[in-house]
Amino acid sequence: MALAERPSIVACPACVATPAARTREQGAAGGETLHLSLPAIHCAGCIATVERGLLAREDVRRARVNLNRKQATLTVTPGTLPEALIDHLATLGVQANLLDSGALGTANDTQGRALLLRIAIAGFAMMNVMLMSVAVWSGAGEATRTLFHWLSAAITLPAIGYAAQPFFSNGWQALRVGRLNMDVPISLALILATAMSLYETAAGGADAYFDAALSLTFFLLVGRYLDHRCRTSARSAAAELAALEVPRVTRLTDAGREVINLSEAVIGDKIIVLPGGRIPVDGIVIDGASDIDRALLTGESLPIAASAGTQLSAGEVNLTGPLTLRATAVGDDTTLRRMVTMIDAAESARNRYTALADRAAAIYAPLVHLLALVTFIGWFALAADARLALNIAIAVLIITCPCALGLAVPAVSTAAAGRLFRRGLLVKDGTALERMSKTDTVVFDKTGTLTEGQLQIAALSGFSDDERAVALALAQNSSHPVSRAIALGLAEDAPAAVSQINEKPANGVTGQWQGQTVALGSATFVGATPNDLHGAWLRIGDSAPVFLPLVARLREGADEAIRKLVDDGLQVHLISGDNDAATRTLAHALNIDNWHADQRPEDKVAYLNRLAAEGRYVLMVGDGLNDTGALAAAHASLSPASAVDAARAASDVVMLGQSLAALPELITTAKQAKSRILENFAIAAGYNALVIPFAMAGFVTPLLAAIAMSTSSITVLLNAMRLTWGGRK
Repeated sequence: MALAERPSIVACPACVATPAARTREQGAAGGETLHLSLPAIHCAGCIATVERGLLAREDVRRARVNLNRKQATLTVTPGTLPEALIDHLATLGVQANLLDSGALGTANDTQGRALLLRIAIAGFAMMNVMLMSVAVWSGAGEATRTLFHWLSAAITLPAIGYAAQPFFSNGWQALRVGRLNMDVPISLALILATAMSLYETAAGGADAYFDAALSLTFFLLVGRYLDHRCRTSARSAAAELAALEVPRVTRLTDAGREVINLSEAVIGDKIIVLPGGRIPVDGIVIDGASDIDRALLTGESLPIAASAGTQLSAGEVNLTGPLTLRATAVGDDTTLRRMVTMIDAAESARNRYTALADRAAAIYAPLVHLLALVTFIGWFALAADARLALNIAIAVLIITCPCALGLAVPAVSTAAAGRLFRRGLLVKDGTALERMSKTDTVVFDKTGTLTEGQLQIAALSGFSDDERAVALALAQNSSHPVSRAIALGLAEDAPAAVSQINEKPANGVTGQWQGQTVALGSATFVGATPNDLHGAWLRIGDSAPVFLPLVARLREGADEAIRKLVDDGLQVHLISGDNDAATRTLAHALNIDNWHADQRPEDKVAYLNRLAAEGRYVLMVGDGLNDTGALAAAHASLSPASAVDAARAASDVVMLGQSLAALPELITTAKQAKSRILENFAIAAGYNALVIPFAMAGFVTPLLAAIAMSTSSITVLLNAMRLTWGGRK
């Protein structure tokens, strides 16, 4: 029995104001579409349980479960809270998490569909031209050979013209700004091979290389599509965070209240924030009392009390009572804007990371052109035959075509991502595995990461029946997160007949029971001595106050994951926005020596920067808005599926399940993937070192070059598949 330690949408109505808190799109049935991750389903019975259970609700119009993806796609009535569906599935014994279609790359992936269409066209054309080539190689007569060459040309020209457009376009864009990329030699090889084949066909020559050009196009498109799959879900965390700004605010003037745009607010304005609203500016409370949820910005696990004189920051949520603030910072000077700027800078720094394939291409492309040019000049000088020199130069271009190089990284990344997905880890960024393979330090956030973000009553054995009944009655009449946790923890008891119940924002709840005044709330509210533990005090009449302690539940697999990371020689750190006592208790429970409490978002980023300056490669694991800057600044990052949208956007990997046990395997798989990539580069380099001298010497025709190139590509793919086979052992 527990409640959100960090208030969720259910626990905190204000969180409804978070624009990106849930994934919605208009469904075909006129409702809204939600995507849920179901990491624990494994059979047809699970599918039936989920679909029948959801369809039994009036707000669910359609529910389809995909067992392979462990996902459910729902069409629901507009306004349906996804958390209500997740709670409903929990009552059926099914674990579920909300997913956004953007992170899964399932929404409007027009580029991916276009690449698949080009692959289909290139593959279909390649097979047909190959059939005619077999007839030509088998000794077809001159007339038949010429006819088949013309038919091949008729198939190849439009197929190449459409399917190879991504290479032509990217190559041309690079040439326009005076640089070379991998698409330049690819485009040159395709154009020269096709043009030379067309010339040979028109001249009645014996050889045409349309099949070679189509084979090149097909394999290169496969590599391009695999690469696209690894890159589609990257989004900006800064943009997600900026979306939390309140667009309009209520200002109090001498003439009364007026609603203005946020950009019109100035320092000194009196801003009114109603319960459930997000604080629009930094300011000081001048009237009212309430509880403030700072968890998303600072990581504090429980709301704080706010009254006159309390400093509040933009982005925090007012929970219980109306407040009037005097603005002290607006626009770019607010806490929320500074955090957006900080995250944007961290994302820009990470985007400067250059992938292995890109670094290899920067060296490879000029070298290929130089070899082909040297070959043409050499043979033209030697044989004085431009046609022969061009044929041999084309063979060099084809045989050195970076198909294997282009497949080396995406084939491995896709295989590794598939293996990790089966373990409940969704890899979002194409370079994530390369960066993660260097990890030597793992930094954890506390609330919602090492703990489940849930509070529960620590012990009930020391309380009398009357105390439990009174506490339940008072807690049931308050929406404060602590009260809700107590109410859930005592749900099996019967509430006492408490009357005249009154809640005082930021303090607690009082009532009358059997002629006595009863109170549930903070230590000062009930007259007890404060402590630094999570919980609430209960006082019945003149009796001594009793303390109801609440504790956070450790996330499943956390202990196992940390022990494995330490055994593997990695450093483990804990950095939390929560208070010293709560952080120290968890660190000691998990044997983490490096821990820091009361850390604000900028403190976390500075901490990671210090580790980076020491030469450490950090994997950051966090879930809240206060972790978003650190997630973006870290060398690599991971967040659970229950994290806020901005945190998931900043992360390289999203953990779909609840358990952290798979975390060590993520790092292990990343290191194995890095090894496979390097092996693939070695295969590609060895292949080139072996065949290039033969090609430059004129012993390789364009057709043999295409066959050799295809063989190297298939070898690279098979080497990448070893990751998948290893993951199934």
